[in-house]
Amino acid sequence: MTNPLPIRLKAARKAAGLTQQQLGMRLGMEQSTASARMNQYEKGKHAPDYQTMQRIAQELGFPVAYFYCDDDLLAELLCALAKLPKERQQEMLLQLSAPKE
Repeated sequence: MTNPLPIRLKAARKAAGLTQQQLGMRLGMEQSTASARMNQYEKGKHAPDYQTMQRIAQELGFPVAYFYCDDDLLAELLCALAKLPKERQQEMLLQLSAPKE
């Protein structure tokens, strides 16, 4: 199984309309190294630690779990659910957890 993080990271960055350098700099990286570091994450040569991934996810507007999810449908569901208010998320969880008649 291929690591989904590099693929999802690149897609999310592009969807946000950011270059690798711009994203890296928004995360506090030096201008001279931001692009190279983000490139290594997107190529899968290095993986960001979890705290860095949390910052990346927040900057790009995605739930952090999206980047680690190896199922495309589930990843899209995570994104859709993350956009809902917490009350609605709780309602949906109860619906999904309810015993089937």
